[in-house]
Amino acid sequence: MNVTVSRKAHFNAAHRLYRKDWSMDKNNLVFGKCNNPNYHGHNYELIVSVTGPIDPETGFVVDVKILSDLIKEHIEAAFDHKNLNVDVPEFIDLNPTAENIAVVIWNKLRKHINEKFALEVILYETPRNFVTYKGV
Repeated sequence: MNVTVSRKAHFNAAHRLYRKDWSMDKNNLVFGKCNNPNYHGHNYELIVSVTGPIDPETGFVVDVKILSDLIKEHIEAAFDHKNLNVDVPEFIDLNPTAENIAVVIWNKLRKHINEKFALEVILYETPRNFVTYKGV
């Protein structure tokens, strides 16, 4: 029997969607106002879910306190109140779309969570726009 345990978190960050190898016109056409050279920000909401068997000794799939600490240390500390394009090394050459941010978050957390557990990241860029990544 597998159970999914989820933890919500949030961070505030600025970004700009653009490609350095495209003209400003093409960037504007594809990314619109998200290509603002002065950046723009979001209040991101994050849900991290771990799925696996319940440990018969603890009754946990995963200790939510440990999951919370991993999110704080590896995601919130790295992204909160940052300019993703400038301050986060993963996005120096990677467009910080919600899709790419979710994949980066998943990759950062995956190495700290036992491989026997499935990992899912849901990232809300706005209350109506969100992405889900479950790994490859």
